[in-house]
Amino acid sequence: MTVEAYYLPKSLNEALALLAEDDGSLMVMGGGTVTMPLINEGVSAPEKILGLRRAGLNYVRQNNKSVTIGATSTLTQMLDMAAIPMLQEAARNSAAWAVRNMATVGGNFFVPPPAGDFATALLALDAELILVRKDGQRAVAAAEFYTGFMSNKLRAGEIVAEIKIPIPKGETVFIKYGRRTKNTPAVVAVAAHLEMAGKNVKKARLALNAVGPHPLRAYQAEAALTGARLDQAIIAAAAEAAMHEVEPYTDAVASEWYRRKMVGVYVSRALNQISGGEG
Repeated sequence: MTVEAYYLPKSLNEALALLAEDDGSLMVMGGGTVTMPLINEGVSAPEKILGLRRAGLNYVRQNNKSVTIGATSTLTQMLDMAAIPMLQEAARNSAAWAVRNMATVGGNFFVPPPAGDFATALLALDAELILVRKDGQRAVAAAEFYTGFMSNKLRAGEIVAEIKIPIPKGETVFIKYGRRTKNTPAVVAVAAHLEMAGKNVKKARLALNAVGPHPLRAYQAEAALTGARLDQAIIAAAAEAAMHEVEPYTDAVASEWYRRKMVGVYVSRALNQISGGEG
């Protein structure tokens, strides 16, 4: 089956009107870096495509408390995100420059692991997704957006319009381990965000990618860190907790066993970067 129609709305309202009339045959596409190869190879065969490139969602707005990113802003745009260095690092570690020039921030939530590194950073930053439809909108925490492999809380007629991120307090680290130094799928990616009260952890956010059905928060590791002194003993305990709460898989990149082991190694490295330890 070939694509029968390709819509390129010039506003969000126009896009939402098209979605409201959808009978289930319309595929929504951001940058197309994942969708188009699937269509070209015959894996996916949508009747109609709705492209969001010209819908006016490629903006970045900032005040002294938060940053709001339009869903079709590219990963290349995120390289200039000086207000939140973790996002710069996550974008820098996401694919090659040609892909970053097209791949969108909103679309990164919909790609299967081991892709989705940028979304992992957003989980650790307590980002919020604004989901919009013709008759209204709602906000969903990034950490609550996923419901399973390639499934989420997006309802019929909705699109991800923007992402809101509080300016982080405390320390942030994003590290990714792959088989190559650059342009490589993740064996594991770690995004850590800690707020400290002296030597103790006041608030902990730890997100992981490529070790489950989607980017995920390591809640047990966060609980181990919260209220504790950030020393080698608690770092080891958090790394151990993270290893046991992930759901790694075996693919052409790495085995389930290896991914789980690398969770411990790279969670420790991320936390040691924050603590100033050797790690």
